[in-house]
Amino acid sequence: MSYQFFATTPKALEDILITELRALGISQLKATTAGVAFSGDLESAYRVCLWSRVANRVLLVLSTFDVRSQDDLYRAVQQINWFEHFNADGSFAVSFSSKNSTVITNSHFGALKVKDAIVDQMRAKFGVRPSIDTQHPNLRINVHLNGEKAELSLDLSGESLHRRGYRDVSIEAPMKENLAAAMLLRCGWQKLAEQGASLLDPMCGSGTLLLEAAMIAADVAPALGREYFGFLGWKKHDKECWQNLRRDAEWRKIVGIKKLPMIIGFDKNKNTVHTALKHVANAGLEGKIHIERRDISDAKPPASWQKGLVVCNPPYGERLGDEAETAILYEQFGQTLKNNFVGWQAALIISNPELGFRLGIRSHKPITLFNGALECRLLRLNIEEKAFFIPKEKTFESQIEETPIEQRIEHITEIIEENAEQFTAPMFANRLQKNFKKIAKWAKQNDVFAYRVYDADLPEYAAAVDIYQCEKTWVVVQEYQSPKSIDEEKANARLASLLAEIPHVLNVPKEQVLLKIRRKQRNTDQYEKQAESDVFHEIVEGGCKLLVNFENYLDTGLFLDHRPIRLQIQKEAKGKRFLNLFAYTGSATVHAAVGGASVTTTVDMSNTYLQWAKNNLTLNSTTGRHEFIQADCVEWLAKEARTAARQYDLIFLDPPTFSNSKKMDDVFDVQCDYIQLIQNSAKLLTENGVLYFSTNFRRFKFDESLFADLNVLDITAKTIPDDFARDMKIHYCWKITKL
Repeated sequence: MSYQFFATTPKALEDILITELRALGISQLKATTAGVAFSGDLESAYRVCLWSRVANRVLLVLSTFDVRSQDDLYRAVQQINWFEHFNADGSFAVSFSSKNSTVITNSHFGALKVKDAIVDQMRAKFGVRPSIDTQHPNLRINVHLNGEKAELSLDLSGESLHRRGYRDVSIEAPMKENLAAAMLLRCGWQKLAEQGASLLDPMCGSGTLLLEAAMIAADVAPALGREYFGFLGWKKHDKECWQNLRRDAEWRKIVGIKKLPMIIGFDKNKNTVHTALKHVANAGLEGKIHIERRDISDAKPPASWQKGLVVCNPPYGERLGDEAETAILYEQFGQTLKNNFVGWQAALIISNPELGFRLGIRSHKPITLFNGALECRLLRLNIEEKAFFIPKEKTFESQIEETPIEQRIEHITEIIEENAEQFTAPMFANRLQKNFKKIAKWAKQNDVFAYRVYDADLPEYAAAVDIYQCEKTWVVVQEYQSPKSIDEEKANARLASLLAEIPHVLNVPKEQVLLKIRRKQRNTDQYEKQAESDVFHEIVEGGCKLLVNFENYLDTGLFLDHRPIRLQIQKEAKGKRFLNLFAYTGSATVHAAVGGASVTTTVDMSNTYLQWAKNNLTLNSTTGRHEFIQADCVEWLAKEARTAARQYDLIFLDPPTFSNSKKMDDVFDVQCDYIQLIQNSAKLLTENGVLYFSTNFRRFKFDESLFADLNVLDITAKTIPDDFARDMKIHYCWKITKL
């Protein structure tokens, strides 16, 4: 019997999917955006579920119909005899999507309509209603409504095919398995593997690229390790056909593993190395993939390895302040490739073209890929002497040495003073005035003395403008980095115009308008040296006195967007034991202490910031016992969690997005490490304690299912202050308690 199917895939991978389907003997194909329609028997669909490396789902189309009213949807679903597909006492789940429809725009409502139609039919016929199971139902039903046309399908995959079955469910990877496979296929790994070439991932993380590379090289069906498919509970499932396909795949794996080439992974983080080894064992490839703890600068192949492919998914460095540190990592990676991998090929996926430029190696034409919704570029490099170049733009460290940031600020200041009448920005001035009128009124009503009045509202004037009301009113301007396509002098002129308008609009002397341009600090000694100038100002927040610095540091010492959560901590702290992790300048500690905390523990790796935190606390009259601990928070927390001797009623956990500080043994990546951080923090919580977890990583994904023993509540909306309401992704925040 022939059926109509539709295989979904991430955007930009449709051509790879077509190639796969043709290799599986399927000829009637039609590609669309993010998928391929095809026809064939059940065996064809089973082969796609088992062997496709890039598909997400395989849908069997049951019905297409028009939806001009809500009742049309209900009636069309009821026309299908559902007892042919699953029993009345079985389970099912519905996923519903809507596009260009004026009838049903809410996907949840559409799914409920479909569910009601199925339940009502079963109950009317058998007096029994099926149950809903969103995890592993007997039948998963997919409905897609586009305009007035609806297509109802059975999801034969059951859950996304990128889930191969080898990954620890508590570990969320920054790259899905099918994207990793696509990346390898795009850069010709299959052919290289057939020639016996080696593969190395020098930043392997949890091992996704290594495992996908091994399965491609050894002809292993990517879904061979999965236990659940959507068709297993379907009444029309052909068990014999499926078992034959699996037996064939298992035999091909036995044969293929024998010809597996050298596949190696390095990572600086000992925890991710352990995780990668566990995933290798889960995939049945133990002893076939070599993984060890090693820094990127130490990555070097022995002479016995056959030259091949260096592949990795390095950090993207999207958060302000991360860019410089990430850029240096890319420079290290490029230098390692030049020094140790001449004659090899390399491939990496990036979201920021400037980071690729930092490698100093010419690449082939970039290929567009999508990591979730994020558009990325796959860079493919031939590591040959003629491919090397010195970037025209100096590295961050050389910029500090040869073009100090103070020189640029002085240059812009001179431009304004010499040609003040030429620099006007009426659009910016109007927007700033409008914002200030509204936000200043709100700030006065709420006793807020440090707040944001402008945040790149106009793309031409890409800067943030913050007001601090201390002994004087100070205005801090932080410039966002201009695209490389913008001429430097043009960028300077725009910045000069912006700075020229601010004193007039905000009615402050120009001497009290300070410009900060983000740059990479060379090392911690520089932070220590700068602190000696003691150019601090005192600000009041919620009755707490806090020190800020406008000139000597990258940030002022106070993250304004976290104001609401600090005030909440102050409100809850009375009589409680409070722990502040990644404490920075200890502002949350001050709020807890002023709120009446009986004990506070402040942990940070920087001695400079801890001293700042101590000075902040000294300004305020508080009771209780206060301790300050200089340590790597990740290691300190892991050590304390082993015994859980310390217990806290209130914990604030606000880690950085990414860090490879020289004081840390491992690279820190919040998306990879948040699970362990939260689990360890929860072990230090008292029975009725509260953990607040926050992150500024814009692409952060929080998987609540990984914390079954905890109550997790997303409170982000409540923690975004009015002066940051224009950017609801400035941070994310969760309230976590024990069950």
